[in-house]
Amino acid sequence: MILSVSRRTDIPNYYSEWFLNRIREGYLYVRNPINPHQISKIMLSPELVDCIVFWTKNPEPMLARLDELNAYQYYFQFTLTGFGRDIECNVPHKKKTMIPIFQTLSDKIGKDRVVWRYDPIIFTKKYSPEYHIKAFSQIAEELHGYTSKCVISFVDIYTKTKKTMKALDSFFLPETALTAFAGEIASIAARHEMKVATCAETVDLSACGIEHNSCIDRELIEKIIGYKIRAEKDKNQRKECGCVESIEVGTYNTCKNGCQYCYANFSQESAAQNGKRYDVNSPILCGTVTEKDKVTERKVKSLKEEQEAFSPNLTKSKVK
Repeated sequence: MILSVSRRTDIPNYYSEWFLNRIREGYLYVRNPINPHQISKIMLSPELVDCIVFWTKNPEPMLARLDELNAYQYYFQFTLTGFGRDIECNVPHKKKTMIPIFQTLSDKIGKDRVVWRYDPIIFTKKYSPEYHIKAFSQIAEELHGYTSKCVISFVDIYTKTKKTMKALDSFFLPETALTAFAGEIASIAARHEMKVATCAETVDLSACGIEHNSCIDRELIEKIIGYKIRAEKDKNQRKECGCVESIEVGTYNTCKNGCQYCYANFSQESAAQNGKRYDVNSPILCGTVTEKDKVTERKVKSLKEEQEAFSPNLTKSKVK
């Protein structure tokens, strides 16, 4: 089983104490977002959890407690963009705070376990292609030697974000200009010993040396755990998504980063209200189990093949 922690909210930043408590207790609950009275109980023993994939804009609250995950294999998807607080309202200063945190995490667990996400890319009058190239170059220089992969994507307009994107006066580049932009991104990354891949994009940028990405990445997971895994494409994601199947443990409308492009919150107000229900000792994130709820233990199992992978696993750096 692969755990996604989480596409729906920033658990490392805001709810890491809850997650580590669940690891210690050996299980957690996940409410079905479509049928809210259906709750799945997920067992979390190291024998069942093959890998944990963390998604975050700020893992600092976890840095001093990574040793609590010593029995597990994991990696981080770390979003670090050039946007200011007008777009990413509650993300600390990038150069002063977030880049050093990225570097610290990489030192602790190894550069191949920290994937840099420069996404989504939004083009506006302020955040022009030229702005992004400059910002990307500056961040890439600081992250040289601290990661080997960067994931990019171009903003998708969801019903929830349509009004915000219109207010930002965002625009899309024509294909020729987009290809030229992507080529510059790839060249900058290459100078800093990084490969670039896209996340859930239909556009073909292979001519620029940019391939389609899998964020829940079979190849990386196999390298980390030292085994081949039996995993299919995640049917719950868009067809453009290359991720393999995982179990999502987060809750919508709970992220406090306040990003203007967020698809996981109806509004910052809803996230704030749900955040008030946060209980570090509850089996379920930002909620309680009521008599109307039905809790069913989900059947989970390790995805490991019996034969070891041909390549050795990536040894975690010593957690300091």
